[in-house]
Amino acid sequence: MSFRKVVRQSKFRHVFGQPVKNDQCYEDIRVSRVTWDSTFCAVNPKFLAVIVEASGGGAFLVLPLSKTGRIDKAYPTVCGHTGPVLDIDWCPHNDEVIASGSEDCTVMVWQIPENGLTSPLTEPVVVLEGHTKRVGIIAWHPTARNVLLSAGCDNVVLIWNVGTAEELYRLDSLHPDLIYNVSWNHNGSLFCSACKDKSVRIIDPRRGTLMAEREKAHEGARPMRAIFLADGKVFTTGFSRMSERQLALWDPGARRFCLV
Repeated sequence: MSFRKVVRQSKFRHVFGQPVKNDQCYEDIRVSRVTWDSTFCAVNPKFLAVIVEASGGGAFLVLPLSKTGRIDKAYPTVCGHTGPVLDIDWCPHNDEVIASGSEDCTVMVWQIPENGLTSPLTEPVVVLEGHTKRVGIIAWHPTARNVLLSAGCDNVVLIWNVGTAEELYRLDSLHPDLIYNVSWNHNGSLFCSACKDKSVRIIDPRRGTLMAEREKAHEGARPMRAIFLADGKVFTTGFSRMSERQLALWDPGARRFCLV
């Protein structure tokens, strides 16, 4: 009888990462400890933004990508919110414009100086007020200028015209529970959302209609995420009933929003 060792085959089996040197890292950044499921950072071709701890309100750092190494504790921040900042997102059409959502129920849009901050920035370009609870999700429209999506703990999704500070669309009846995340498709005609009720939804914001829904995409009680891929499919992460990590790829064009 011969015994053959069973080894899981993987193209990444012998791939190893090389950590960068300290002088190429960003050190001594006091990342926010607020209890919210967020990346707490955003990056574009010019700047890195990181939500940090702040007393008496909310703040985030904006660092030029070239400014690596130890960050001075006195480095200026963007600090106009009266509550902790929960999410930030760079405008895809202007590398010097960033939006932030906060526990103070507002969304603020900021113009960052071309060479970065030299003093604290406290005055936003525009303040968007429409949520009744904290705003935890911010997402710029991928193709239309000055169009921004926000979602709050009031289970409401708002689409804004940033140029006029007006609500374009209010979607307040499509999510019965907390919204975990939102992702636009490649041309911004639809967005998908993951919700605490364990459903993934695809929504047309202009019509305010639900185009497709997958109930119990992941059956675990822990938060899940959903993003649109370039080909129109939806990729989700979540947990099973036994709290095992799960990844799934869905085809929303199929008859029953099924697994690929």
